[in-house]
Amino acid sequence: MSKALFLDRDGIINIDHGYVHKIADFEFVEGIFELCQLAIAKGYQIIVITNQAGIARGLYDIAMFEKLTQWMVAAFAGHGIAISKVYYCPHHPSKGVNEFVTPCECRKPEPGMIMQATQEFDIDLAESIFIGDKISDMQAASNAGIECKILVDSRYTSEQSPDTVDGVNRINELTEANEYIK
Repeated sequence: MSKALFLDRDGIINIDHGYVHKIADFEFVEGIFELCQLAIAKGYQIIVITNQAGIARGLYDIAMFEKLTQWMVAAFAGHGIAISKVYYCPHHPSKGVNEFVTPCECRKPEPGMIMQATQEFDIDLAESIFIGDKISDMQAASNAGIECKILVDSRYTSEQSPDTVDGVNRINELTEANEYIK
């Protein structure tokens, strides 16, 4: 079994400007490349787990998301970082304009994307880490059985206390996550 560093996308990999779907609007968060390089050096796979309700809302389509994702993965590769896979949920349970408006097993806080990655890559969740900027990220990690959960303070963390999820390590900046990579 291997271990993984699971990363949310918006707010962790890129600055969250709201439904980022164009390369021109994609700004990498300070320290993301260094964090991933450290994780790879310590034996972690890098896996992205992201809700993309903008697809259900009709703000962009899957092809646009995949184009941006390919560009992002190439940018990581340019820094010597292999992203094993990007899992995304295009659904929203109630808001949207297309067939993706539906409840699902993959939208965080559900653990569906994490469980799919676990099966595909034979991941030991007890040895893995999840970094996100929303309580739903921490809930998904907890629901999947990931013990090391890191919540980066954001505009979303004031909405709900992380105390609703056991074992959350709260940090102010992504660069503080380096100390959890062992």
